[in-house]
Amino acid sequence: MTPEQLKRFRVLIEDRRRALIAEGDLKIEPNRRDEFERPDEDDDQPLNEMEQVITSRRNLVRTQELQKLNAALARITQDPDDFGYCAECDDPIPEKRLELMPWAMLCVACQSILEDPVRRGSRRSLTDYR
Repeated sequence: MTPEQLKRFRVLIEDRRRALIAEGDLKIEPNRRDEFERPDEDDDQPLNEMEQVITSRRNLVRTQELQKLNAALARITQDPDDFGYCAECDDPIPEKRLELMPWAMLCVACQSILEDPVRRGSRRSLTDYR
């Protein structure tokens, strides 16, 4: 990867990192149910719990993305010659993939093998699902 490309990806990663940090964690609202005001009204409770789970999950995904961005910045800084190459097969990762996911460490082919057990050989035939 050329120094200009590395600089462009560093800026892209830093901008995304700054944006995520500026957003901050989403606030998880406490349960809205007040037993003394409406003791027989239980309809809001499941919805509130679902909103708490969704908010918590979004915060987790955000934190994981920040960790991946930090790791990508470390790779660019510590080993710029390896940034943009697949950690499995050493093929170049397409620029479009890095633009969308600058933390990507695997090419599409290696990532699909990692995520798809069919391609790893764990499923041998269509009848294995029956």
